[in-house]
Amino acid sequence: MKSFDVIIAGGAMAGGTLALALNQLSQQGLSIAVIEAFQSDNRQHPGFDSRAIALSYGTVQILEQFDLWRDLRAVATPITHIHVSDRSHYGMTEIDHNEADLNALGYVIELANVGKIYDDKLHQCPNIEMYCPMSVADIKREQQQVIVSLSDGSAISGKLLVAADGAVSTCSQKLDMTSTLHDFGQCAIVANVVSSEAHNGRAFERFTHHGPIALLPMSERRLSLVWCIEPEKVSDLMTCSDDEFLKQLQQDFGWRLGRFTRVGKRASYPLQLSHREKNVSHRFAIVGNAAQTLHPIAGQGFNLGIRDVASLAEEVTKGDDIGCYRQLARFQQRRECDRQATITLTSSLVHLFSNDLLTLQVGRNLGLAVLDNITPLKAPLLKRTLGIVNR
Repeated sequence: MKSFDVIIAGGAMAGGTLALALNQLSQQGLSIAVIEAFQSDNRQHPGFDSRAIALSYGTVQILEQFDLWRDLRAVATPITHIHVSDRSHYGMTEIDHNEADLNALGYVIELANVGKIYDDKLHQCPNIEMYCPMSVADIKREQQQVIVSLSDGSAISGKLLVAADGAVSTCSQKLDMTSTLHDFGQCAIVANVVSSEAHNGRAFERFTHHGPIALLPMSERRLSLVWCIEPEKVSDLMTCSDDEFLKQLQQDFGWRLGRFTRVGKRASYPLQLSHREKNVSHRFAIVGNAAQTLHPIAGQGFNLGIRDVASLAEEVTKGDDIGCYRQLARFQQRRECDRQATITLTSSLVHLFSNDLLTLQVGRNLGLAVLDNITPLKAPLLKRTLGIVNR
């Protein structure tokens, strides 16, 4: 049975970043196994599909620290301006990169491109061994090691097992790491769209009575759409013609980008908050969506997961016995405040901006107007948006 310092279940964005971060920080001194169920070039790979994600300024700094940003930058589109508004109301706020004295507030990157880049990097590291396509069949923990049985009947051992295997997280379930689940009563429709006016690096968060609409700038004048809407409306929007889809999107979003002229393949998924109270156990840690899956409002979920990854990589490479109680306790303590604050923020925004009560309408629009005009009050929002938080 082959032994490793760290075994990572899941080789998509969180797991791949963790493997490469550990490799970089240890100066190739750790042996790492990555277990992944899908080939990276598989178009059905749930971690590297056609979606795009927004990387905050803080996340880019982390990726630079791990020597990953240089390659990702080549396929990233900068966000230079963020516009937040409430449909049919006067409240709005804007954030510009010049206001923050930055070249960009963040970047948008397509997950399919990340998959190709990470696959190349992982296979170039002699101390990282890929078990793919393969999945975790069973987990047995002993005092000094974890034994992981694989789907092909073989087994490997490690000092630490990390679950980076998505919201369902087979590893967490096998070790009875329970999660709390909250249904937001919304679904997200995701697609790429094109508008008649160039986006010029602008990102939009538009709150409607159905739910928020997010549009992120992409290459070739495209925009990545996340349209949050009631579950009963999803079927009609998924099956209607492209023209009808764009007509309804236009009605909800408005004309700030001119006319929407094209839409790509659509996909949908239910929106839920999944949160594991504990993100560590004996010789076991959880990162990314396996630890918490958030509503896409404000684009916080992925960036929170990368902060999980960075903190764990730093703790593992400090020199203690890998996977020991002291090391994992430090990781859990470091992540607690940021996790709770981000979960509370996103959940509060969903309930605040998805409610048609008159008092909440007035309150949230006054809040947006005040934020846009009083700089000291805007600073905390700007820091959270940029991902500049303690971890």
